[in-house]
Amino acid sequence: MKNNSIRKTLSLVLAFVLIAAAALAGCSGNPAETTEAPQSAGQATVLGEGAKVFQLTIVDKEGATHLYEIHTDEEMVGYALIAHELIEGEEGPYGMYIKSVLGQTLDYETDGMYWSFYVGGEYAMTGVDQTPVTEGTAYMLKAEAAAE
Repeated sequence: MKNNSIRKTLSLVLAFVLIAAAALAGCSGNPAETTEAPQSAGQATVLGEGAKVFQLTIVDKEGATHLYEIHTDEEMVGYALIAHELIEGEEGPYGMYIKSVLGQTLDYETDGMYWSFYVGGEYAMTGVDQTPVTEGTAYMLKAEAAAE
């Protein structure tokens, strides 16, 4: 009878250890993908002079993060980025279609990737050339693959 009691106790302890190990293993997985600007230990590169200041994060197709503090007198984000030679694009039916960021070209037709534009962590509802510069708002350009 004493052996049954010891076996039950050992079984309960083993079950508890396995459950705890499984719970901890589940917590160490990769974090969910986010559209918020990634945090970086590096300093932002300061560009330009002007009365308006905004933060820009660029995530390239390799996943590298580039931080900028943009000073400008431009009214629209896109024109400030063009002036600092951060982006290149062409006029499309919905405004500027960004083709290249930091010299890295993405072409939806050939590689299925495009430059997405986020305002305050949310997918932008206007093009980069139609989005007014708003101080205190974080902007992000991110290389993304088209959803399949």
